[in-house]
Amino acid sequence: MKTALCFLMAIVLAGTGFCQSPKSTTATADSLRYLALGDSYTVGRFVPTAQSFPYQLTASLKNKGVNVALPKVLAQNGWRTDELLKGIGEPAKNGTFDFVTLLIGVNNQYQQKDHDTYQTEFAQILNAAIIMAKGNPKHVFVLSIPDWGSTPFANGRNLDKITAEIDEYNLINKEVADAAKVHYIYITGISRTDGTNADLVTTDRLHPSAKMYSWWVNKIAKEVGKEIKR
Repeated sequence: MKTALCFLMAIVLAGTGFCQSPKSTTATADSLRYLALGDSYTVGRFVPTAQSFPYQLTASLKNKGVNVALPKVLAQNGWRTDELLKGIGEPAKNGTFDFVTLLIGVNNQYQQKDHDTYQTEFAQILNAAIIMAKGNPKHVFVLSIPDWGSTPFANGRNLDKITAEIDEYNLINKEVADAAKVHYIYITGISRTDGTNADLVTTDRLHPSAKMYSWWVNKIAKEVGKEIKR
């Protein structure tokens, strides 16, 4: 696959754009296709592409004997649910993938957007994700929103308020995920691990480091591997 050009935007809670990975092993005809939907957390700001969680997940699955092609990543700097929904578009909905991950909502919380709007838009995104996963809800994996209030970036802010709001958004996305009968993987607890440890965030003191992503992947890979091997 070719490396696409990623545009960095000066937006808090930003990541990279719609990107493909550096060169890697050529996919075979029977390789599983993986789509990662989300925001900056999905692509990974200030970490090499290969160390973002979708690429670490792909590598982990390959180590478990699952033949997975490099992921297609649809994510953009600072995307909220409405922006991801627009980014998916009709052409993307026609794509077919063997499994899909979805992580979206932190920018809704950061920008204090309406909960009802988040629930409606998240449900629409999830429905599109199921369609793109060949109509199989069991091959869609929703990730809970990490708690940026546990990072050094949040020092001096109302941490209890941030934590409570993240929990509220996660209650919403879990309710929608459960209703759609997709997998729900709770990574928020991992994101709250030792927020003073500089090794767990990037140079902006906000986004997850490769090490933090690897902790997420340890949990995600077990769930994904178990399901797609069935």
